[in-house]
Amino acid sequence: MKTAQTLVHPLTLTHFRDAMVFREPFRISGYLFESMPAVIATLSDGALTGRGEAAGVYYLDDDSAHMEAEIERCRTAIEAGIDREALRALLPPGGARNALDCALWELESLRAGVPVWQLAGVGRPKPLVTTFTLPADEPAEILRRLAGLPAVKAIKLKLEGDLAADAERVRAVRDALPHVWLGVDANQGYGGDDLDGLVAMLVDQRVALLEQPIRRGDEALLDGWHSPIPVAADESVLDLAEIDLHRHRFQVINIKLDKCGGLTEALMMADHARRLGLKVMVGNMAGATLSAAPAFVLAQLCDIVDLDGPWFLADDPLAAALYRDGEIMVPAALWGAG
Repeated sequence: MKTAQTLVHPLTLTHFRDAMVFREPFRISGYLFESMPAVIATLSDGALTGRGEAAGVYYLDDDSAHMEAEIERCRTAIEAGIDREALRALLPPGGARNALDCALWELESLRAGVPVWQLAGVGRPKPLVTTFTLPADEPAEILRRLAGLPAVKAIKLKLEGDLAADAERVRAVRDALPHVWLGVDANQGYGGDDLDGLVAMLVDQRVALLEQPIRRGDEALLDGWHSPIPVAADESVLDLAEIDLHRHRFQVINIKLDKCGGLTEALMMADHARRLGLKVMVGNMAGATLSAAPAFVLAQLCDIVDLDGPWFLADDPLAAALYRDGEIMVPAALWGAG
């Protein structure tokens, strides 16, 4: 990854909220979402404008109000002129830094006339298989939602934390799609005593990934436990610093720009995880095409891609064009220099 170019010119900062309403309510362990409100930040040097979108981190109370308060707290320093490395020192990981970091990436790309992927030092973007996520609902409702998805090659199913009910959900999806890649996301819904039974069921149903089975803070429950399928950290690893804390407990790191504070740190996380022998995954906190675009740059370095957020929004006019034959392709020209 190339280092940030210092933006020496004063900048004009604006930000606003977007409701980001879902097509249908979406259930995960402990939550029912009808929307995932986001903050859009723009940074202009007077000639060119960069944009960044962030949904924040709901389970850390990093909502739109918090993100906007964080942005306003730093307005003077930002408008004086700032680069991405200075931003990492100015703001902690989270949605506010993500929105601003992505805006700086786009502004830098436009000023240089170079695509973001090239600035980031990744290969020319290519279409990638993405998971599409199914909610933790009754099997009949899950199958109804499945029928409404575009063509799929990979599915991620949300679990609820009840082993018997979750087994029914997994069997329903596997029976409907016997050959697709299937992963599950427990969203912190299980305790240590349930892990062996959960994994035995998942192995029987040929599930390829178990994401975040235990609560953040309870990671010690995984010490000495060996899963026959890879276990991914989502809530347990928010940023670069937390990879080393749990490197021995997980085999996959799910990197989300909202958690870590932007594409800059996300690229650092992917590189560090690789050096430790871990696999990397890119995810999203829902979000529109504008949030999928920087995540898609990161996705070029990832083993697992989970960028279905735009598809589930009620009013993203660009979303349908991103997905074809189970894959996602975000054209470079939609964010930054094409």
